[in-house]
Amino acid sequence: MTRSSVALLAAAGLAIGLAGCETATPYQPLRAHSQVYGGFSDERLDADHYRVSFAGNSVTSRSTVENYLLYRAADVTVKAGYDWFETVDHHTDKEQSTYTDSMGPDMGPWGYGAFDPYWNVWGPGMGWSGFWGGPYWDPSFVTTTIQRYQATATIRMGHGPKPADNPRAFNAREVLTNLGPHIVRPK
Repeated sequence: MTRSSVALLAAAGLAIGLAGCETATPYQPLRAHSQVYGGFSDERLDADHYRVSFAGNSVTSRSTVENYLLYRAADVTVKAGYDWFETVDHHTDKEQSTYTDSMGPDMGPWGYGAFDPYWNVWGPGMGWSGFWGGPYWDPSFVTTTIQRYQATATIRMGHGPKPADNPRAFNAREVLTNLGPHIVRPK
């Protein structure tokens, strides 16, 4: 096995190990110092309008973020004493960051540059040249893209049966019943 293969296996193992440490954002209030990043927030705009948001971390899917937003809108509606809500405005934002790291043997299995050998070598037709890691080292670069989603909606709440002719209107109690089994709460 080549040095670059060993480095790639070590990097993959580390990535899997670190990914296992982070869990998807549970249905929780958004707080600065919570164990898991993300959660919901809401703000009353007037008597029957709220702005509701849900932010997920890098392992929370877009569909989970949007379902938790819908669940939060239903939760706010019922707690405010209303029966149905409609989304007046809705958008989902994606924050994306891409990082590239050298995971060659000189970086060690954890990517922390513990040993960084460098050689100057003379060869016919190439003269003097320098490289890291040894004459047969093939630098391997690992590129990681991290995405986080945040969904926000302005909702209008109403009493009585939901308007049948409005496709953006939801019966709040039905939403709570249908999405409730899929909502993960903090431990």
